[in-house]
Amino acid sequence: MSGMVLRSHSGVSFRFDPGALCLELLTTGGPGAFRRFEVLHAPADLVAWAERSRLTPTPALEVTEQDVAYARRVRDALFRVVVARIRGGLPEFGVEGGGREDLDVLNEAAAHPPLVPAIVGDGERRVWAGVAVGTQLVSSVARDAVELLTGPYAERVRMCAGERCYLVYVDTSRPGRRRWCSMEHCGNRHKVRALRARRAEEGR
Repeated sequence: MSGMVLRSHSGVSFRFDPGALCLELLTTGGPGAFRRFEVLHAPADLVAWAERSRLTPTPALEVTEQDVAYARRVRDALFRVVVARIRGGLPEFGVEGGGREDLDVLNEAAAHPPLVPAIVGDGERRVWAGVAVGTQLVSSVARDAVELLTGPYAERVRMCAGERCYLVYVDTSRPGRRRWCSMEHCGNRHKVRALRARRAEEGR
């Protein structure tokens, strides 16, 4: 089963597949009020995120404190760009922007050498198995963002329709009607609320 395992504010674990590497990074925190969800504090945190991401198998990474700060800077720029395109900003959470300065941050990160793909013994494509540095990891994320935001699915980057859920995903389904971060989380909560509302209406 694809996706990352996340934990809601109520402590419930669920699987979330945002559909793109760059959007997986947005699950680690963000600018404004989203800083309270920050999980990238040390090099080990960035390595742990990479191991949970779709970079499988993950190459050996040499990550510094500067790499972690850089990853947060690129992530926050991407968050603002994506939110601005989806909703025009979330001022109530201190998330606005998404303009030229944030695009410059993404483009500068994408200009660095990325993680290198290779063919391994079983004929499969993998990320190069050698030791990589943090800037390569961040570059790969930024390049993925450029591909996503300029590609055929750019108009399908959305935010979950769940109440107080701000997870971002790209809808790669054929009909293009995905509404929830996860059917087992926000999708299920919506169904439960709808069922309760229907029963309450029938009980009148």
